[in-house]
Amino acid sequence: MINDEIRAKEVRLVGAEGEQIGIKPIREALQMAIDLNLDLVNVAPQAKPPVCRIMDYGKFRYETQKKEKEARKNQKIVDIKEVWFRANIEEHDYQTKFRNVIKFLGEGDKVKCSVRFRGREITHASIGQKILERVKSEVEEISVVERQPKLEGRSMIMILAPKAQ
Repeated sequence: MINDEIRAKEVRLVGAEGEQIGIKPIREALQMAIDLNLDLVNVAPQAKPPVCRIMDYGKFRYETQKKEKEARKNQKIVDIKEVWFRANIEEHDYQTKFRNVIKFLGEGDKVKCSVRFRGREITHASIGQKILERVKSEVEEISVVERQPKLEGRSMIMILAPKAQ
């Protein structure tokens, strides 16, 4: 709450430079803020009496928004990248897809490794299990298995997350 929105009779007043002024009636505090061409802002409404500060509220809001924007810019958004394997994958194709898994984990993204079964391949789900177990064992020093290999419909899915450094 700022200026006329403050309903308390008395407030503990903090000056524009952060100095303690003391307990003042609301009218006197508001007049001091107007004289300095600033706003009276209620910073601790739950206190007895409420704590109000004399400040430029527009500048305060601008700087707060700027800090929030900077914090959002610096946070890392974790994506889930998906790598598809086949039940009868050749060694070279496996190595190519495996390099992608390592690259994605190195960038800090989670990786969803899937083995897709077509036609009657689903009867040999153990082949897909072996492929995912091989991926898991080869990346165990740089990743954590977030979800163990599990058959869902015509796909077997495993999720890997990068280890925290």
